[in-house]
Amino acid sequence: MTYSDCTQTFETLVDLLRYRAVHQADRTAYTFLVDGENESLSLTYAQLDRVARAIAAEVQGKLDPGERALLLYPPGLDYIAAFFGCLYAGVVAVPAYPPRPNRSLYRLQAIAENAQASLALTVSPILTNIERRVDRAPELDCLHWIASDLLQLARSHDWQTPDLDGDSLAFLQYTSGSTATPKGVRIGHGNLLANLERIQQAAGLSEQTIGLFWLPPYHDMGLIGGILQPLYTGCPTILMSPLMFLQNPWRWLNAISRYRANTSGGPNFAYDFCARKIAPEQLEHLDLSCWEIAFNGAEPVAAETLDRFSKTFAPCGFRRETFYPCYGMAEATLMISGGDKQGHPVCQTVDAAALEQNRVVPTDDDRPGTRTLVGCGRTLADQIVAIAHPETLTRCAEGEIGEIWVRGPSVASGYWNNPQATRDSFEAYFADTGEGPFLRTGDLGFVDRHGEVFVTGRLKDLIIVNGRNHYPQDIERLVERVHPLIRPSCCAAFSIDADGEERLVVVAEVERRYHQLQRQATATVATDDTGTEIAKEVIQAIQGAISREFDLPVYTVELLKVGSIPKTSSGKIQRHACRAEFLAGRLEAIAP
Repeated sequence: MTYSDCTQTFETLVDLLRYRAVHQADRTAYTFLVDGENESLSLTYAQLDRVARAIAAEVQGKLDPGERALLLYPPGLDYIAAFFGCLYAGVVAVPAYPPRPNRSLYRLQAIAENAQASLALTVSPILTNIERRVDRAPELDCLHWIASDLLQLARSHDWQTPDLDGDSLAFLQYTSGSTATPKGVRIGHGNLLANLERIQQAAGLSEQTIGLFWLPPYHDMGLIGGILQPLYTGCPTILMSPLMFLQNPWRWLNAISRYRANTSGGPNFAYDFCARKIAPEQLEHLDLSCWEIAFNGAEPVAAETLDRFSKTFAPCGFRRETFYPCYGMAEATLMISGGDKQGHPVCQTVDAAALEQNRVVPTDDDRPGTRTLVGCGRTLADQIVAIAHPETLTRCAEGEIGEIWVRGPSVASGYWNNPQATRDSFEAYFADTGEGPFLRTGDLGFVDRHGEVFVTGRLKDLIIVNGRNHYPQDIERLVERVHPLIRPSCCAAFSIDADGEERLVVVAEVERRYHQLQRQATATVATDDTGTEIAKEVIQAIQGAISREFDLPVYTVELLKVGSIPKTSSGKIQRHACRAEFLAGRLEAIAP
């Protein structure tokens, strides 16, 4: 299958970049803000093509087509060049988070072993760090290592065009591991081009679009949405490291304002982070009137986040209709559904008690006992979204919540080297009609009568107490608001079996100033009991709020040190890892 750009057709991403390098050679493709603000580097299409050919020539001398190569890079232009270098070599790229000094190499070893990688591409500073540690990581010691920043551009003349088509494997997207052991999703050139074309159509992107992204390039949203989509559309994009955003979220919005970007976005927590951390006096320096698509995905979209961000940044020209809620996952390449660029986000207020019984009962107001859900748009062209009973594998009736199933050209071919997981997730058929195969997303949700997709939670994360369903993200969002010492986006709700019953556990990190307040209180009163009282105050606030809002008893609350909550490298809470660490007694609880 081929995909078109004006009158040109492409079968692979190699065809696409080669076309840009010939016909738009001097146009800037990527600009990287090294410090997140002023210091920048850039690549034109012709420069990227030449560097990719040089890397590919080196790789072709060491690997056969179809073999796997790890990519271990910090965010930046070197990473982009190496990714395309692998594609140009006909080698399967395996993006991975580069190892941090003094951190375990376990995840990287697991990926290298599962992917059966033969080679690793990186830059010289990272290679130096790894060389000191490979004696403890045999899976890495046996790899060929290439520092791409040391290669000569003259190698580009030695490049041989690979034999590729739409069915060829482009890269393995290792899932972030938010609910299970990471698995490598097999993403083909055809999957990518199908999804990129449909995203462009749904979001109304064009060569006049200016994108700006801080998302991690090792994951689907950052790689496909922030790097490959601009290439497909033919528009320039500005990039920065996720670290620059996390250190100071103002940098993100300031860059949008400065470069007049009109498409950007991230997970729900990013908008909350900006609304909480950017000071009022900084707003007068922002002009966000250029922003046309603020996509919000990768985790459940919260109505209160849309409201808070819109209200906070309205003086800067931000419009609520700019929000573009969307839904996707690596197994579907990236995007499954997206909103209407010209419309407002679709919100639906439903009865909370009915929601707990997997039923959707709309209400007319947001009185107590209701939940407001945010729609994630309609399914992309040529894709089918179905809602299924996860146990009986039959279609849900209208108004029922079930597992979201997806079918279409963007759905990947399965997991690398894992046939059982591939059968379980990618080969679902309806038990009564035999329709299929579908991808089982593991997400719960429903589709309303207008075709709007609503995601309500993760099937494996669902908390069931006394026969009622509770979504952990609802509980977590409540917990974040009940006390100023609780860190935003740093709490987890999960259930454990206690005395034969499912019980709720909440763990939450507290702000660094907790210990300062504790010391001050103890020094003033001259007793350790005062420090304990602060912890009791926070715990009681959490228990009381959950009891009032959900009529749900809390088995235990544990307050944790900063950085204790297990998260993926993309910032998602790993609830299953939290649960395992809690049961093993390994979470870093604060000392009263």
